[in-house]
Amino acid sequence: MMSAPLPLRLYGAVSSVVGPLIYPRVARKLRMLGTASDRMEERKGFATLARPKGQLLWCHAASVGESLSVLRLISHLGEQFPDLSFLLTSGTATSAQVLTGRLPPRTQHQFAPVDTPAAVDRFLAHWAPTAAVFVESELWPNMLGRSSAAGIPLALVNARISDRSARNWSRARATARHLMENFRVIHCQDKRTAEHLRSLGLDHAAQGPNLKAMSAPLPVDEGELMRLKAMLQNRPLWVASSTHPGEDDIMLDAHQRVLSQEPGALLILVPRHPERAKAILDHVASRGLRATQRSLGADPSPESPVYLADTLGETGLWYALSKVTCLCGSFTHVGGHNPFEPAQGGSAIVHGPFYKNFAEVYAAFDATGAALEVNDHKGLAEAVLTLLADRAARDAMIAAAQAQLTRQMSGLEHVARDLSKALELTQDVR
Repeated sequence: MMSAPLPLRLYGAVSSVVGPLIYPRVARKLRMLGTASDRMEERKGFATLARPKGQLLWCHAASVGESLSVLRLISHLGEQFPDLSFLLTSGTATSAQVLTGRLPPRTQHQFAPVDTPAAVDRFLAHWAPTAAVFVESELWPNMLGRSSAAGIPLALVNARISDRSARNWSRARATARHLMENFRVIHCQDKRTAEHLRSLGLDHAAQGPNLKAMSAPLPVDEGELMRLKAMLQNRPLWVASSTHPGEDDIMLDAHQRVLSQEPGALLILVPRHPERAKAILDHVASRGLRATQRSLGADPSPESPVYLADTLGETGLWYALSKVTCLCGSFTHVGGHNPFEPAQGGSAIVHGPFYKNFAEVYAAFDATGAALEVNDHKGLAEAVLTLLADRAARDAMIAAAQAQLTRQMSGLEHVARDLSKALELTQDVR
């Protein structure tokens, strides 16, 4: 490969200087979310676990969704290659917490090194991966360039690039192409991403299945699920999941319309970022409504039409509890969230009109009756009331969503085969 373009060389130099200054902020954030102090060093590239013997496949993901999406692929490759071990890296405390107890056999987790030459080199020196798989859009220049220079075969799976990012890349075509040419194989989660990458001259970019459809269902505490079901068995309820600023008001406006026809209805409001709890409670109070708060240990109350589920790692519980979910991030220009998760939880899906991050997925869900798009709080309230009252319609949506999951799952073997060949995985222990 030709020498790196000037922007990448400048990035390497600047990151060497700026990276150490960023680290205290990174460590502070991890500490605030309960990460053990000894694990902070992983972000500097210092390992806290021993490298297993033999072949090691390194899989790198950004956060929770991306990490969960690759677990089934790891399991599948682990069955095919019984001598292969796996290292899964991510960058957030939440991902580490969610992955606890969910890692496939022969898989370890570490925090990814901050993208400085020194941290990446320390990481690579210890782990010496046989090959590496990057997930979605985790394209850190030092990490990719130094891994490739070390002779590590690289692959990109479930690639997703927004139209905005593609426009930015088109202004720096040589830099983008140089970065992406590190990958021997590129599997894209949608046609749009594949077209963007091919327009850069990356002819090996191809559309594949969406790994997020293959993720295991989000974890559910079965005992807690049974307890809440018994408590709420006669109460109509729906979930507003992953709300962002500006969406809580829409959910509450819709719920007030629901309450006008179903006075005992319960809204389980799940913010994307639980630290917004106080602001959300203020919105609830401004409407003359009452709410109970999960993070304080409170249960849903008959006197409270809103339950603020402001905890981490329990989203799967709410999908399993409710047969109706409004998936947010789609009523403002966030771009939507992963609809496969509520589908796996067995909940009917309603969403707003802004979902560019999952455009093809939502289009397929809507076209087959697996999800329903609404434009505002009025349409949302109408959809919720209909689905709460009409069990047959609700069950049909859930069944259609399960069919979408099944179609995506058929592509797992194809991805595994491509990776095995491109990354030169073998049955032999090295």
